[in-house]
Amino acid sequence: MKQRLLFGLIAISLCFASMAKGEEGQPFCSVAGSVDTGRNDILLDTGWAYRPISDPNPTVKDIKVTLPHTWNAQYDRKTEYNRETMVYTHQLTVSEAQLKNHRLFLYFEGVNSVADVFVNRTTVGQHKGGYTAFCMEITDRLTVGENTLEVWTSNAFRTDVLPISGDFNVYGGIHRPVHLIVTGRDCISPLFYGSPGVLVHQETVTKEQAELTVETLLSLKSGKQGLRLKTSVMDAAGKIVAEKEMPAVGERVEQPFTIAEPTLWNGRKNPYLYTVQVELLDGTSVIDVQTVQTGLRYFSVDKDKGFFLNGDQYELRGFNRHEDVEGKGSALSQEDHERDMQLITETGATMIRLSHYPQSRSFYQLADEQGMVLWSEIPLCGPGGYNFTGYVANAQDNARQVAQEMVYQNMNHPSVCFWGIFNELLVNDGRWKAWDDPVPFVKELHALYKRIDPSRLTTFATCVPQNHYLGCSDLIAWNKYYRRPGNEASVRKFYDEVHQTSGGQPVGISEYGDAGSPNQHYNPRHDKVRTHSETYQCITHEGYWRAIKDSEWLWCKTIWQLSDVQSSIRHEGDHDGRNDKGVVTYDRSVKKDIYYFYKTQWNPEPMLYITDRRFTDRRHAVTDIKVYTNQKEATLYMNGKKVARQKADDIHRVVFKDIQLCEGNNLIQVKSGKLSDECTWVLYKDKPQ
Repeated sequence: MKQRLLFGLIAISLCFASMAKGEEGQPFCSVAGSVDTGRNDILLDTGWAYRPISDPNPTVKDIKVTLPHTWNAQYDRKTEYNRETMVYTHQLTVSEAQLKNHRLFLYFEGVNSVADVFVNRTTVGQHKGGYTAFCMEITDRLTVGENTLEVWTSNAFRTDVLPISGDFNVYGGIHRPVHLIVTGRDCISPLFYGSPGVLVHQETVTKEQAELTVETLLSLKSGKQGLRLKTSVMDAAGKIVAEKEMPAVGERVEQPFTIAEPTLWNGRKNPYLYTVQVELLDGTSVIDVQTVQTGLRYFSVDKDKGFFLNGDQYELRGFNRHEDVEGKGSALSQEDHERDMQLITETGATMIRLSHYPQSRSFYQLADEQGMVLWSEIPLCGPGGYNFTGYVANAQDNARQVAQEMVYQNMNHPSVCFWGIFNELLVNDGRWKAWDDPVPFVKELHALYKRIDPSRLTTFATCVPQNHYLGCSDLIAWNKYYRRPGNEASVRKFYDEVHQTSGGQPVGISEYGDAGSPNQHYNPRHDKVRTHSETYQCITHEGYWRAIKDSEWLWCKTIWQLSDVQSSIRHEGDHDGRNDKGVVTYDRSVKKDIYYFYKTQWNPEPMLYITDRRFTDRRHAVTDIKVYTNQKEATLYMNGKKVARQKADDIHRVVFKDIQLCEGNNLIQVKSGKLSDECTWVLYKDKPQ
């Protein structure tokens, strides 16, 4: 077994070592060296080039790129929001032995939004939807020698491809990794909705025992008889805790397992993972193997007590997250995903809503490893308050397809507890204007989820009265903002009312928050309100959080959003075409003040932080100084002199009132035990407004 895996690694290394120049000066990848009948997964990240399909000039040189890639990452409303078709090409060399003994598949983790795939100018297939993976076999399209792979990618607006609306940019291109999968004639299929071909169904899980069914999808082409399937379940130390072998016959094999006294995946407390290894055997030879990880857990939601994980009440609080980074759009690297996860876990969050589409498989794996509960949803997105629709009947087929792809590709991830049906679909109710009525189709999607994965709960995010959607899902969640100072009473009143009128369905908060630029501030005692300032963002968040923090019946509380993102429909704040409600900046370089507010709420690690620290130039001598801390009290020093000591309030703020600044530099220091923080503000005597 170890020899087979080692051979696979050598074959992958040889593929990269064989990068050479083709006839047109483009790199190509040779897979001609291997005649092994095992599986190789080769990353095709280099050797790509692209050009607009609309350019008729055959002499124009293609632009060389490395994947992941998107062509419209930059947008500031001064440039066109580019939605068109580009052609990506790649050269692949294959030997006679390779074609005789192997099958070759192209596995795309994500192409936005429609991909037409060609090999040697012959159609292989088409995939609609930019945020789920898909796989196509290319064996019969290949010839001995050099082959041209071509992917026509379009992010143009279409009513039959999701999303047809939404407050985010749709980036075009091959924006997630591409793999060449090489197998023998008989293999564990990579073709079933882009899934790994091994699906772990958790039938019943308790602290005493876990009942599992491992479903393996097969693609058998050789005609050999007597093939067998061996499945092993291993704990985190690699010890086999359950094993079963049976004939490999037909297109799918189901193997039941019982694991006594399992170690449960327990969120941030203990994100314990098991490994499931499935081997396809021909006699004693392993001719294919697929390995997946999963975690064993059970969960529920109570309308009055909220979320329970493994029988214990477990608060779900965290962020919405878009795949969008400055300069890259949605073409994120592994390092980008890891950085976002680190930013989230540092706050003490326990949950992430993946808005508004299935995200990279790397991020699901990170969530498993870090113990983050996920809400994963399809891009069936409404426009919120904008005058457009998120649903027309023409999108139904694509929604059904993407829902199945999302479920089957991510079924093994213990982090995923909720399947999202839609975000902010409008209805006709006087205030809101819809096109086609979405409610019957929402009910259909709920039934689809429950049929293919009854182990998880369905939910949606609404901004219209919930009575339209009662009974359409297991759970309800609200996108409700109340973006104004003094919002606490209104927030509390609203959620108390929806709790009482939900028909017994649990209610959560899918989005809340406010805009905030770290470059904008104001003094609430003297200045006119600046609604996109860091100062204002903190004030509105503080009131909202105070209203909801003790409402344990709210099954989730997720902030909009982790980072600022691009949105072509917005004209506000510091940057055109940007939604600036993130708790960190678009490039992730600045953690805004509000980031530290939530860190004091959720993370018990001792912390002390002076707010408005970037508001350095002052023109009013009298000001308040606000500090976020999870300590009981803090002491203020001005220019080295002790000014006041004060206790923290119920939302972990210490506010020193009526502090007098002196003209010129003011060194502000706060201390609490061994903790300290400081910044400098400058008071200008005659500074203009």
